[in-house]
Order: sequence, then structure tokens, then C-alpha cells
Amino acid sequence: MSVKPLLLVALLAAGCAATPPPPSFTATLTTPTDVVLSWPDDDAGHRVEYANDPAGPWTTLRFLPPHVVSYHHPDLIPETPFYYRVRPFTGPLSTDLHEVTSGDTVTFTWADRSSDEAGFLLEIRRPGAPDFDPVEVTDPNVTTCALSILPGEENSAYRLRALKYGPLSPVVHQTTGKER
Repeated sequence: MSVKPLLLVALLAAGCAATPPPPSFTATLTTPTDVVLSWPDDDAGHRVEYANDPAGPWTTLRFLPPHVVSYHHPDLIPETPFYYRVRPFTGPLSTDLHEVTSGDTVTFTWADRSSDEAGFLLEIRRPGAPDFDPVEVTDPNVTTCALSILPGEENSAYRLRALKYGPLSPVVHQTTGKER
């Protein structure tokens, strides 16, 4: 007989239970109508979604780049339930992204070299910005998209990745308070 199970039984009998780990995904009401979501850094980007019912329908709020570990959802409808979930995404960068600029539109084309992508993620690094931000998501097997260039985005750098999703987080919930 092993000593470890007896020790665990003795600790539980004495009222000493193991402390559960902190939740990996949280939603905190920071004002009556603002929610801040937080999760641990797992080196992936994240798609942030919300719904007003735990069964959905779910709406994508934002695709966030790797190492961003929080999202602020501001100015929500008072006294309303909000349900949140995040889903990590990764994917290899494409080396064959081609762009053609015409006026204030950039058209991108690429070869689909992935057989199981969930779509493609186009990312932009605006002049002076340290990192790339997600800017467009396509359906699977799409090999072109066009973007309007916004003020300040001239001379931006772009990159593309075949999008692969990880598992969904648990759903977290907050109900907003009354307006002040």
C-alpha cells in the first residue's frame, strides 16, 4: 500500500483540501458597464467572442496578436448578461504573399499550401508600430482579399498565416450593473 493515498485521505479528513488553481480565463466588471477579460500568455493569438446567452449566437469582438493577455469590452448595455470565450490561434507564416496597390486599396493574393486551415489571417504592421495586428480573416481555401488603406497605413508591412484554432476556453460570465 502506498503512503501517498493515505496522506491525502488524512489531509482531507483534517479539512485540508488542496487549493484549486486560479481560473485560466476571467471576466472582471471594472465599472458598471465595462468588462476586462484576462487569460495567461500561451504564445498564441486569440479570437475573443461574446454572446448574451451562454448557448450563443457568438460574435467575434477581436483577433488579438500573440502575447496580448487581456481585452477591454467597454460601454456595454446596463443590466445585461455577457458571456465570453477565447480561442487561441496559430499558423505558419506564408512566404508568397503578393500585394498590388491601386489608389487607396491593396489587393493581396497567395497560394493555398495548407490542406486543413480554418482560413487565412492577414496581419498589418503600421509604420512605427512594434508588432503586427490582425486585420482580416478569410474563409478556408480563399486566396485573395482586398483592404482599403486608412490614413496612417501607407507604407505598412503585411504578413499572412494559415489559421489554425486551438480549443475554446471555458465560458465566463458577467452581468453589467446600472448606469451611474
